Amino acid sequence: QVQLVESGGGLVQAGGSLRHSCAASGRTFVFSIYDMGWFRQAPGKEREFVAAINWSGVSTYYTDSVKGRFTISRDNAKNTGFLQMNSLKPEDTAVYYCATKRISTDYNNHDSYTTWGQGTQVTVSS
Repeated sequence: QVQLVESGGGLVQAGGSLRHSCAASGRTFVFSIYDMGWFRQAPGKEREFVAAINWSGVSTYYTDSVKGRFTISRDNAKNTGFLQMNSLKPEDTAVYYCATKRISTDYNNHDSYTTWGQGTQVTVSS
């Protein structure tokens, strides 16, 4: 069974940084052939796309509100993905989810993603 286990959320002041990790496991799951994305969901709002990275790590995509502040990366040898979040703002407060999808599907559509992490809370205080 495939699992994505997240870590790294928490409480931080505005302007601070956090680093999320997303570790993939599963006997037959080949992490390196899947694209990976991060989404977030704030209370009362729909889940929104944050960032994505293709299977090889060569291509990355970001929603406009996090460009220049967040960096997505992956280490296929360790079956782990990362989201480095800098210059955090109160509006970044949400539950963050990592997810994987097959290639050639829309990177910013949550319906493209087939496996999801459990979600981690990020709270940014002003």
